[in-house]
Amino acid sequence: MAVEADDVTKQMYKAKLVARDEHIKESWVKAMEVRLVRDELEKCRKGEGVNAMENCRWLAEKYTQMLQDNKLKGYKTIERA
Repeated sequence: MAVEADDVTKQMYKAKLVARDEHIKESWVKAMEVRLVRDELEKCRKGEGVNAMENCRWLAEKYTQMLQDNKLKGYKTIERA
């Protein structure tokens, strides 16, 4: 009985580590997407010059929305929930 309980505990721990790694990877991918949008927004502002507020508005709105949605959360925060 003790051996089976240890195996189950090990499997649960491994599954938790895999889920944690997946979450960290996904959150970093989202963070890098935000960085790419920010870089494109900077290019748009430099390229458009005076008309940047009008022509780059959609990109700025996308960037602010992504900042709100894609906040990085550590695995300890996720595991407490």
